[in-house]
Amino acid sequence: MSEPRVLFARQALLAQGWQADVRLEWDGGGTLLSVTPGAQHDGEPVAGLVLPGMVNLHSHAFQRALGGLTETAGEGPDSFWTWRQLMYRFARNITPEHIESIAAQLFSECLRHGYTSVCEFHYVQRDQDGAMYARPAETAERVVAAAHMTGIGVTMLPVLYSYAGFGEKPLAPEQQRFRTDAADVLRIVDALEPLRSGQVEVGVAPHSLRAASLGQIREVLAALPASRPLHIHIAEQQGEVEQCLGVTGQRPVRHLMEQVALDARWCLVHATHLDDGEVAALAASGAVAGLCPTTEANLGDGLFPLAPFLAAGGRIGIGSDSHVSQSPVEELRWLEYGQRLLHQKRNVASSPAQRRVGDFLWQGALQGGALASGRPVGALAAGKRADLLVLDSDSANLAGIGADDVLGSLVFCGNDNLVRDVMVGGRWVVRNHEHIAQTAIAQRYKQTIAELRKLRP
Repeated sequence: MSEPRVLFARQALLAQGWQADVRLEWDGGGTLLSVTPGAQHDGEPVAGLVLPGMVNLHSHAFQRALGGLTETAGEGPDSFWTWRQLMYRFARNITPEHIESIAAQLFSECLRHGYTSVCEFHYVQRDQDGAMYARPAETAERVVAAAHMTGIGVTMLPVLYSYAGFGEKPLAPEQQRFRTDAADVLRIVDALEPLRSGQVEVGVAPHSLRAASLGQIREVLAALPASRPLHIHIAEQQGEVEQCLGVTGQRPVRHLMEQVALDARWCLVHATHLDDGEVAALAASGAVAGLCPTTEANLGDGLFPLAPFLAAGGRIGIGSDSHVSQSPVEELRWLEYGQRLLHQKRNVASSPAQRRVGDFLWQGALQGGALASGRPVGALAAGKRADLLVLDSDSANLAGIGADDVLGSLVFCGNDNLVRDVMVGGRWVVRNHEHIAQTAIAQRYKQTIAELRKLRP
């Protein structure tokens, strides 16, 4: 017997805020047909508190297996740059089979915590010897297979990665697995084209201005369909800003914006170190700032200038990046807490129109994440994907509160996972806090980790 394609929510978070008695109906392809507040219950399955699933706009799936292994101080000062060398050594031994296994574990965890979509910034493209696989999209296809296995929606972003630094510095030997030029990336995009569906989109990610030239970026842009998403790491560390100034005479975001027309299909990941002019210009461009607070904190990157960016009308989304956390709640909580520590103020992420910080953050991250994904997600509305979360109404953290306080409690109260059930594309993939394939996925992941530990340098 097929699942009913309708759900009755006692309370649902819609674009206009929390609404009571909402009837949601979707088609066999997983797209919402209608969302009707104030409806009469007519025997449909019932849920208490329902909200749109979050978009994880920045992921390097393979790094999930590195979690916890880089938290030992070196002999000198540690930074992003010393962490990167550890990551390179770890990536050296990963096989396509490992990539699929790790991605499946990660995606099942992301789903259980409330992410229903992920943008995979994918740069392990070649084999251990630096040769392209017989199937140019071999490793990217493995990530898509993991997404299908778990049920998460995915935007695949094959990475353009040609240089080791500004001025077209040659790649180091440990970077050869990541090497692509414009032709390579477009070949991978073409190979992924048959996989596009309601659950899968394909865009492109120039790794950074230090790893891809502006000529290459323009070449890819000219060949890529105009609707596809574009992501880039930028201004993540002070060292990157200083290097860019030294070679180009401009800061990274300013340099990119003067060479390429930014718009809403662009996601600038991190963009941590901006001057006032860059903040205003980035906000005006319509591009999304892709913020990853747990990874940015783990790597010691710095704090994004959130308050002035929001005041200028800027768009934000969140990602788990290196996956030291798989929880959108933790990303949003630390996005706000970082700003409170910086400014010594409370309730920074708010506006005169939305003073509830949890609501402001969740809705803002949904909107920015949807743009960054290039998919019809991020809202409970007709024409969007049927991606939704059902919160655990029996949790003590939600006891005795009204709907208007739900997101404040979700984001800022305790560490229990309040996501009970998760639907993606009209299919239940998490029930009562457990992923439908959790045991099998975890067993395979543990085997993968055992194999990689034996090879660890």
